[in-house]
Amino acid sequence: MNSDTLFERLAAAFSDGVARAWSEAEFDGWASEVFRRQYELNAVYRGFCEARGRGPDDVAGWTDIPAVPTSAFKHLDLSPGRHEAVFETSGTTRGQARRGRHGVPSLALYRAASLPGLKSHMALAAGGMRILSLIPSVRDAPRSSLSTMMAFALDAFGAEGSGTFADPERGVDLEGFAAALDRAVDEAVPVWIAGTAFAFVHWIDAAAEGRATPVRLPEGSRIMETGGFKGRSREVSRGELYADITRLSGIPDRWIVNEYGMTELLSQFWDGPAGADDRPPPEGRTHRPPPWMRSRVVDPVTLEERPLGRPGLLLHVDLANVGSVSAILTEDQGIALPDGTIRVLGRSPGAEPRGCSLALEDLLEARR
Repeated sequence: MNSDTLFERLAAAFSDGVARAWSEAEFDGWASEVFRRQYELNAVYRGFCEARGRGPDDVAGWTDIPAVPTSAFKHLDLSPGRHEAVFETSGTTRGQARRGRHGVPSLALYRAASLPGLKSHMALAAGGMRILSLIPSVRDAPRSSLSTMMAFALDAFGAEGSGTFADPERGVDLEGFAAALDRAVDEAVPVWIAGTAFAFVHWIDAAAEGRATPVRLPEGSRIMETGGFKGRSREVSRGELYADITRLSGIPDRWIVNEYGMTELLSQFWDGPAGADDRPPPEGRTHRPPPWMRSRVVDPVTLEERPLGRPGLLLHVDLANVGSVSAILTEDQGIALPDGTIRVLGRSPGAEPRGCSLALEDLLEARR
């Protein structure tokens, strides 16, 4: 099987965008092909699948593909072969000693999976717009999947005056960011501000201490907020966060969009699109995957699928993960809704869920 050809074919399929729905038969066909590649090339994953009695001929659809827990990326190389990049998790969930690592054979495929969602959910017109990023640049954080995604955004959509106002060591560059905001106001140019939730909290706290000044940004300005509270000492509700952002920027909350992603996945969920008239309040929003991704909610112990509306662990099948493992069992809790969206409830509290722990034990056994 020619992996380069499969990557190129998937990238072309992603380029159709997030508006075109994929049928279950179309998704199952791609998922089976991706699974066959991963089964053949990844000896550890193959042993894990064999222990579950699943091979390429046993997978009738995407729900049959054995899922590995996100914790496995901390212990095993799940991306065999050559990599163009290696992304690392933040390492803040259970200490700094071990980080998850996700090797990426094709950055072109990651770009193809990222740009359609960015363009559609941020409601970008032709020519892009001025982007002010509170996410460290890919030069300063080359192992950050989020920084790499923002590099794609700046390259594809960033208009004159775009820039990055953060680094991994010092955090948000409040002085440079303030100057960029003032310039946008003076020139009447709408901006797209991108940042983690904690970066926005940093800005909010600086304003409370008199180190940042509220502005009223031009109409059409928008926010992309990417979560990222885990391991931080201060958390606020999304409703409170967005209210504070609106107070500081003048941007209505319907123009604030949340992007939900993780290092172990190369596709993103969105609660957009920005500016839509029917946007619910922040606390009531749900997330939709792109067409090349499917999600289930499963029992934390048995990993059996939960009924619609019942909480459990989120399990995703992401075709952009063709270079590693497409089926990923997370420690995030969520609810599946009848309209095909999910409501993300946050990280499972306490110890690793039993189902994840057992799956990791089986993976480690398969390595021996």
